[in-house]
Amino acid sequence: MTRTLPNQDTFVHEGLFYPDTDALVAGLVPFVTSGLAAGEPVLVAMPRAHLELVRDAVADADAVSWADMADAGRNPGRIIPWVLQAFVERHPGRRVRIVGEPIWVGRSDTEYPACAQHEAMINAAFTGRPATILCPYDATGLDDTALADAHATHPVLVDATGRRSSPAYAPSDVVARYNAPLPTPPGPVDVRAYHVDTLPELRRFVAARAAVAGLGEDRVADLQIAVTELAANSVAHAGGGGTLQVWTTPEHLVCKIHDGGWLADPLAGRLTPASDGVGGRGLVIVHALCDLVRVHTTPAGTTVRLHMRRWL
Repeated sequence: MTRTLPNQDTFVHEGLFYPDTDALVAGLVPFVTSGLAAGEPVLVAMPRAHLELVRDAVADADAVSWADMADAGRNPGRIIPWVLQAFVERHPGRRVRIVGEPIWVGRSDTEYPACAQHEAMINAAFTGRPATILCPYDATGLDDTALADAHATHPVLVDATGRRSSPAYAPSDVVARYNAPLPTPPGPVDVRAYHVDTLPELRRFVAARAAVAGLGEDRVADLQIAVTELAANSVAHAGGGGTLQVWTTPEHLVCKIHDGGWLADPLAGRLTPASDGVGGRGLVIVHALCDLVRVHTTPAGTTVRLHMRRWL
């Protein structure tokens, strides 16, 4: 397999399709070692089983940064600001090389749309940045939808036959396709309307429901902060209020916040705000605190669904 090195100021986003773990290691180890040889900081972020396979095969593993994507990227909305962008910004003025596997066999159907949108948004988030990001895809274990979406979100495709441009590349279409109405809750739902005077009551209500659902004290506090950030945004920017729905599933406590606002920028909440910026931090904080965040937004209104795992 041949690989053309990118220009210093060019962002490259590649999808690597592997049929088995031997091919995964064979595809990633040269990518990592050539990056180190070129003096590029290298990050590998993958689920732990794959991470350990690659780490064991890299001779100079201590020179590489490693991250368990099942933890760091449990919420796909965390990956750009808190994994990829954070790594780039730790190495100002240098080209970086990153392996990121955000989609793997075992990701739930609930998580997948946020994963696909994440892969699409990488292209806009890193345009003009000196970075190469290579995303592995299990070509035998993932379904046809995931593989087709990978072709649409990666301008360059890599497999055993070589490296080529993707004729299906259309990341904006993927973002739009998964900006869809969220499924109806499966069981009983508690509903609360809120406005500026009822925000303290809303916080107490969320805390009580979270405690009953089995969340620990720190997790209850995280959820309170996340809901308060979204509700305060409703009050300030979306007509003065909104509605909160809360329910439980066997795995999650779910909070659904709806208001009349519109998130016109698909990258809202997906980038770390500038250090001297004013505002723009609320949704980034929400992504950092929650285990999954799903968003459906149109000019008619926005729904944000927060998922907190009941057992960690």
